[in-house]
Amino acid sequence: KKPTEAIQSPYVSWFLVLFHVTKRLFYADMGSLAADNPDKPRTEFFYCNGAVTEVLKFGSCKLQQSRPDALVLVIPGNPGVVGFYTTFMQTLHRTFNYRFPVWAVSHAGHCVPPDHMDMVEDASLAAELDVFGINGQIEHKLAFLRKHVPRETRLVLIGHSIGCYIILEMMKRDPELKVLKAVMLFPTIERMAQTPQGRAVTPVICQMRYVAYLPVFLISLLPERLQSSLVRLVLGGIRSLDHTIIQPTVGLLSGDCAANAMYMGGQEMKKVLDRDNATIKKHLNKLIFYYGATDHWCPVEYFHDMKRDFPDGDIRLCESGFRHAFVLDAGAEVANMVVEWISGDLRT
Repeated sequence: KKPTEAIQSPYVSWFLVLFHVTKRLFYADMGSLAADNPDKPRTEFFYCNGAVTEVLKFGSCKLQQSRPDALVLVIPGNPGVVGFYTTFMQTLHRTFNYRFPVWAVSHAGHCVPPDHMDMVEDASLAAELDVFGINGQIEHKLAFLRKHVPRETRLVLIGHSIGCYIILEMMKRDPELKVLKAVMLFPTIERMAQTPQGRAVTPVICQMRYVAYLPVFLISLLPERLQSSLVRLVLGGIRSLDHTIIQPTVGLLSGDCAANAMYMGGQEMKKVLDRDNATIKKHLNKLIFYYGATDHWCPVEYFHDMKRDFPDGDIRLCESGFRHAFVLDAGAEVANMVVEWISGDLRT
C-alpha cells in the first residue's frame, strides 16, 4: 500500500477516534478535579454600585445552592486588593477542614478590570455614590451582601486595618446582619491622622495626591516583567516574603487602582476620627480586636485605651511581632490564630 492508503486504514481511523475520545475524557476529568480542588481559589469580577469589584473565593461559589453553615468574609485594608490575602484565606479554609466558604471582596476600583470591563459601569452612579470614597466603600460592601449573599447566611467578618472600620459601620447601618463574629486585625478605627504613620502620610495623600500619582503612572508604563522585578527588589528585605503577593502588587501599580486607593486613604485621614463606642458596646460579645505591638497605624496606646474603656471585651495585643501588613510574611500564622479564636463560635 501507498503511505497515504495506510493512514486511511479503518483500523488506524478507529484508533485515532479512540485516542481523541480518551484524550478529551482525560482532560475533562482533570478539569473537573481542578475545579473540585478545595485549595484552588476562584476569582469573579462584576459591577457593584457602578464600580468594578473582584471577589476571591475558596470553597462554594454559589451560596444559594450549597447553603453553608456560615460564610467567612474578609474585608481588606487599603489597598483593598483581595490577592494579598490568598495565603491567609487558603489557610483559613484548610484549617477549617473546608467546612466553610472563605471569600474576600475587594474595595471598589482597587482591582484591574478584565479586558471586557471598564473601571466603572455607570460613571454618574459611581460619582453620585462617591463609590471610591470611604462612605461609598461601606455602602459598596452592604450592596455586595444584598446582591450576592442570601440574607439568612450567618457571617464571620474578618477585617484588616480600615476593613475593621468598614465592618463596624456595616453592623451599625444594617443591624439585622447575621454576624456570628467579627475579627478586627490591626484595627484602624480611630484618630488615623494622629498616628505616627498618619502624620507622615496625610500631607502626601491629602495635599499632594496628584503629585504622588506621577511616579505610579511612570511605573505603570514599564513592562509587567520589569514591574515584577521592581516589586521584588523593593520587598527583598522581608526575609519570609509571601511571593503570592507579587502579582497583586503589580496589578495595583496600574494607575487607576493606585489613584483610587490614595483617594480613599485621603478620606480615611479626614473622616476616621472618634472611635464608635456605641456600636462597639452594642456588639461587644461578637467582636475580637487584635492590636499590633509595633503598629505605626494603630499605636499601643490605642490598645490600652480600648482595654480601659471595654474591660469585658476580647481585646488582644500581638505577642508574635507581626507587622501591620501581616499578609506580606505572616498570612498563614495569623489565619491559624483566627481559627483558634472563633472555632467554638462556628460549632454552635
